[in-house]
Amino acid sequence: MGQKRVPSSTPIIRTAGQDDAALLSDLIRQSYSDVALRFGLTPANCPAHPSNCTASWVQHDLSRGVTYYILETKGVPVGCAALELAEQDLAYLERLSVLPPYRRNGFGRRLAEHVIAAARRRGAGQVGIGIIADQIELKQWYRRIGFVHGETRTFEHLPFAVCLMSFDLQADL
Repeated sequence: MGQKRVPSSTPIIRTAGQDDAALLSDLIRQSYSDVALRFGLTPANCPAHPSNCTASWVQHDLSRGVTYYILETKGVPVGCAALELAEQDLAYLERLSVLPPYRRNGFGRRLAEHVIAAARRRGAGQVGIGIIADQIELKQWYRRIGFVHGETRTFEHLPFAVCLMSFDLQADL
C-alpha cells in the first residue's frame, strides 16, 4: 500500500525540479571551487566553469530539457549530476558534483552510474563528458567507471585543454 521507507543513512538519488535550482547551483559551485583554485579559474577567465554556477544557469538548463539528479545521504544533499540528451544517440554527463567533505564514499560513482542508466533508458548509445585535460586523477577515475579517452581539444573561450571521454552504452549489452 504505502511506499517502502528508506533508512535515513541510505543515500538516495532523486530527480530535481525548478525549485531545486538554488540548491543545485550551491552544490555545483562548492564542489568545483577546489578545481577553480587549483587551475586558477575565475569568473573573468572562465565564466562558464561550474565554480561560477548560478541558480539562473540551472533554471536555463532545466528549461531546455537537462535533467538534474540530487544525491542525499542522511537527508543532506551532498552531490548532484545532470543528463543532457544532445542527439538521438548521444547524451552528456554534466556537472557531476560531490561536496568535498563527502568525497571518497562512492557518491560520485553512484551519480555517474545513475546518469548512465538514465541515458540508456532514454535510448542513448553513448554518454560523453569533457574534463580539464590536466586533471589526471579525474581522468583515471572516469576510466575506472568505463569511460574511454577520445581526444583532447582546445577551445578559444577556455583557459585549459579539454579531455573528451565517452562511455559506450552498447558495449555491455
